[in-house]
Amino acid sequence: MYKKTVLSNGIRLATYEMSHMKSVSFGVWFGVGGRFENKKNSGISHFLEHMCFKGSKRFTGTQVKQLIEGVGGSLNGFTSEECTCYLAKVLPKYLGKSFTIISDMSLNPLVDAKELNRERFVILEEIRMYRDQPQSYVHELLDELLWPQHPLGMNLAGTMDTVKNLTSRDLLSFKKKFYSAGNIVITAAGPIRHNKFVDMAAKIFAKLPKSSKNDFIRFSPKYKKSDSLFYKDTEQTHIALGFEALRKGHPDSHALMLIHIILGANMSSRLFDELREKRGLAYAIGTHVKRLKDTGAFIVHAGVDNKKLTEAIKIIFNQLDKMRKTKVNLSEFRRAKDFYLGQLTFGLEQTMDEMLYMGEQMLSVDKIKTQRQIIKELNKVTIDDLRRLAKDIFCEEKINLAVIGPLSEKNKIETKKIISL
Repeated sequence: MYKKTVLSNGIRLATYEMSHMKSVSFGVWFGVGGRFENKKNSGISHFLEHMCFKGSKRFTGTQVKQLIEGVGGSLNGFTSEECTCYLAKVLPKYLGKSFTIISDMSLNPLVDAKELNRERFVILEEIRMYRDQPQSYVHELLDELLWPQHPLGMNLAGTMDTVKNLTSRDLLSFKKKFYSAGNIVITAAGPIRHNKFVDMAAKIFAKLPKSSKNDFIRFSPKYKKSDSLFYKDTEQTHIALGFEALRKGHPDSHALMLIHIILGANMSSRLFDELREKRGLAYAIGTHVKRLKDTGAFIVHAGVDNKKLTEAIKIIFNQLDKMRKTKVNLSEFRRAKDFYLGQLTFGLEQTMDEMLYMGEQMLSVDKIKTQRQIIKELNKVTIDDLRRLAKDIFCEEKINLAVIGPLSEKNKIETKKIISL
């Protein structure tokens, strides 16, 4: 059972006791990410996350890593559009020490100028690395199309210029504003007792002054078909097709997941079958769903033979059109539901999976749905819901297409002609 506690300063804690497990996973979450940035400080959330691993008031950067990894544990961090998380997985007897380390490195990073300049070059190389990978860069181009002139359309790592210009003062000022009590969630899963974990966390976090949650610029969609066709001399042509879709917690979220499963979530999906199995046009083909607090996206991605780009795009659009116009048959619908339930169960088998699920839920909708609640909601979804939702999402004005490959002018003209529903 999920248990929650809110400290007097507004910090939210959630735990899930898994008495049969031999590890504990925990995370310290901050409700800030790329969408809280602007053109001048783009990438600052990600930069700050990197710097928190470089040493704090109590622990050097080397100690941060060695004291956890040296007892068989693992630690990591990540930055997304809406959150930053510092996490670890350890044996239960090392929970106290590890939690102290992760807490101190995230609350009290030194952000030393020498270390900052060294890490600056690491992040610049990270940006260059992903820019050199067309299967990654095509999604950056798609984000710019989906969320134009908005922080959601910016690269989470920032730009070469912003990363070169960010200072220690910038990072510490940003941290002071966003790493505050109202923005903090702490989650843990494993053989732990809720009250004991809360007491341990409160000794560190209850000292923080009360604060409100920071807000962000809402996205206001202005639908217009758009494309970005980028020339690069590659062995494959990479496609990312996106449609603005549903926010987190939307009543149709489960219906959208079923559409995703039917179209491109596994090897029995329609797109995998049509593009790879029947025609051999692609090795990588699939779909995924991105959900944010006020918006979201349904994305089709593929890497195809350079000479078969237009054929592949036609097939993709034909399958999307079929989803809009033709009812899913009952057996396919049931298979999609069963796959969804199976993946849900597998996805929460480990302590790390549960910890991440709780953190994402608490930060986005401030509540945690049980598996039983999700199953109850899923059972209410009908075949007609899928067709209705597909008609709403897969429409002409919501088309956003990014392509990277050795595109000729003829390729570009042909591609622009066939992107329609």
